[in-house]
Amino acid sequence: MRIALGIEYDGFAFSGWQIQDSDLPTVQGKLESALSLIANETVTKCQVAGRTDAGVHATEQVIHFDTSAQRTMRSWVLGANRYLTDGTISVLWAHAVDNDFHARFSAQRRQYRYVILSRPIRPTFLNHRVSWDSRALNLSRMQEAAKYLVGEHNFNSFRTVKCQAKSAVKNIYFLNVSQHGEYFYIDIEANSFLHHMVRNIAGVLMAIGSGEAEPEWAVQVLEAQDRTKGGKTAPPGGLYLTNVAYDKKFNLPQINSKTII
Repeated sequence: MRIALGIEYDGFAFSGWQIQDSDLPTVQGKLESALSLIANETVTKCQVAGRTDAGVHATEQVIHFDTSAQRTMRSWVLGANRYLTDGTISVLWAHAVDNDFHARFSAQRRQYRYVILSRPIRPTFLNHRVSWDSRALNLSRMQEAAKYLVGEHNFNSFRTVKCQAKSAVKNIYFLNVSQHGEYFYIDIEANSFLHHMVRNIAGVLMAIGSGEAEPEWAVQVLEAQDRTKGGKTAPPGGLYLTNVAYDKKFNLPQINSKTII
């Protein structure tokens, strides 16, 4: 039986999603341990819609796993949350799916939100929950720059040199920058993302918003297709995976949640 789960987690507590050779804590490792207790059998190789890095959060990540255990969907949710006791991971929903469903390969779109606190004083309570920029950012400059990146492009300049994707061509459906007081929000949706792509886009927009570069610099970085031309990678703490979209035939719950910071 194949089960899909919607989960949220605090990325600061983990060294990313994927289990590693070291003993460092991962979302996958902790979740599989909880699911194994519910199933009364070993649950391994949970597949995920987007493998988040260390320090990156999710308000609605989607995973799937296979099991022979017969449990109600309510039992998977309540049981998992019973064993995930420290509040770093919560299961939002569970849904039985056919074997042709794959959390990663069936995903059609993914959404991320990047949260920036723009003020001279560093955050205390929101440390590791937002990206702090001590400079004053200009919303209109960031919005103008963002327009250049929408559409299908080669985003080679916006991925880490360790990225293993075969193609750097991605389609950004929307890239919106908004502001509420001292907080700036970068909301982005694409068919898929390269490694560090959102954080590198955020880094470029923050540099432009601070006056360090002109809005047209975003085009220059894009056309260069060279990571060394793209400036700094923004910190992981401000990044949240907020939604993954699938074909309606899978009938998955769609919360479309965003951080409320």
